[in-house]
Amino acid sequence: MKESIMRRNEPVNGIIKAMQERRSIRRFKPHMPAKEDIAQIINAGLYAANGRGKQATITVAITNKALRDRLAADNCRIGGWKDGFDPFYGAPVILIVLADRNCATRVYDGSLVMGNMMLAAHSLGLGSIWIHRAKEEFEMPDYQKILEDLGVTGEWEGIAHCAVGYIDGDIPKAAKRKDGRVFWAE
Repeated sequence: MKESIMRRNEPVNGIIKAMQERRSIRRFKPHMPAKEDIAQIINAGLYAANGRGKQATITVAITNKALRDRLAADNCRIGGWKDGFDPFYGAPVILIVLADRNCATRVYDGSLVMGNMMLAAHSLGLGSIWIHRAKEEFEMPDYQKILEDLGVTGEWEGIAHCAVGYIDGDIPKAAKRKDGRVFWAE
């Protein structure tokens, strides 16, 4: 009986439906989404659950193409890919989540921000993908200087990049969910 509860095909509401339908997108159109949509995505991240209510995360929105391309090149180098590979898959917007280095829950809090932003992007008809290596980037003096130039003070650790844009192609199908991942202790 419990297995049938877990395998309900129809989502109960719009939020659960978005959770089931959202996919990582690996091909984006070059068109810039509306600034209002980007702001809504960022705002959704601001409402993510966070440890002890500290709200110890920030988001840096990169919409400047030259800076976006520089970030992509550095991310590619850190990731060990060949020159010319775009680890952001052509997405024109990169939302970088950083967390206060002194906050014990920084990685968890930043991860929840990312989840909210990816769901928000999906709900607005945009695609997104979580890309790593923000930690390594923001340990570099050049990226610390970017934060300084933006007026960001304090010690920040890069958590992740949320690459956002219009989907170029179809939304990928969900992989079959693996069995044996839920255990009930009643």
